[in-house]
Amino acid sequence: MRLKLVPDQTSIDFFRHYRLTFGTSIVAMVLSVVAFAIMGLNFGIDFRGGTSIRTEATQPVDIGAYRDAMTPLNFGDVAITEVFDPAFGADRNVAMIRIQAQEGTESVTPAQLDTVLSALQQVDPTLSFAAVESVGPKVSGELVQSAIIAVTLALAAVLFYIWLRFEWQFSVGAVAALVHDVVLTIGLFAVLQIRFDLAIIAAILTIVGYSLNDTVVVFDRVRENLIKYKKRPLKEVLNISINETLSRTVMTSVTTLLALISLFVLGGDVIRGFVFAMIWGVIVGTYSSIFVGAAMMLRLGVKRDWSKNAADKAGAQFGVKEG
Repeated sequence: MRLKLVPDQTSIDFFRHYRLTFGTSIVAMVLSVVAFAIMGLNFGIDFRGGTSIRTEATQPVDIGAYRDAMTPLNFGDVAITEVFDPAFGADRNVAMIRIQAQEGTESVTPAQLDTVLSALQQVDPTLSFAAVESVGPKVSGELVQSAIIAVTLALAAVLFYIWLRFEWQFSVGAVAALVHDVVLTIGLFAVLQIRFDLAIIAAILTIVGYSLNDTVVVFDRVRENLIKYKKRPLKEVLNISINETLSRTVMTSVTTLLALISLFVLGGDVIRGFVFAMIWGVIVGTYSSIFVGAAMMLRLGVKRDWSKNAADKAGAQFGVKEG
């Protein structure tokens, strides 16, 4: 028996209270900006600077034991990951330890490094430091700037792509949905003070791609139905299109969430922030495709006729023809 999360035929009126849902989204975005301005983000080592230590040992790496040994030292944000690289050799168990920049200094001092080494050698006497590197404020500032540029260029590329493939109203709706997702994600991280590092930037860019994919599927069906139902009101055409793609949207979102929730529970602390951002992104991205992107199209109106005769007419004919 085939699993069905959504019936084949649905007739949900997604825009019955679209002014309320659209207004709620705007309010949520404003609150996210306020939270970011007041509380700021809990930047990780990638953005605040700090020290990266590569350890080697003859015994297998025990991340939990390493973290327990480091906790009493009160160094703040400490990230520990095991490194698997054939170049290191099978007998060289390698881990990367990243410690945030300490107050008053750009990196961990030699005395503090000795303290870290002593603490870790209580866990594994064979452990040694193979390399120590520091990331200063200048490099961290460049990473912040690069992250902002990356997200901005991604949104600009989406705007251009949708504009070429559809119409400008579709493009505005898609970008509005993506900006909504990015702003709410940043606002959530500001409120919860979850560590914000380069992995979260990767998650945000992934969210942009996921949300865009869902939005394009809906918009493609909208364009088909605008040609098919030329005399139906735009609101009705949008509802038909979203209902026709609802089963696909729900199935994709649910299966993606199942994988992400498994990673969140079993994946460990290293990827938990990334996975949390992805879980939130899937939820808010699915919501924004309908209640932000499509709602924006409803407010702007769209061209209803893509025939050659209509294209030959002088001037582009926008707005909604009902009859």
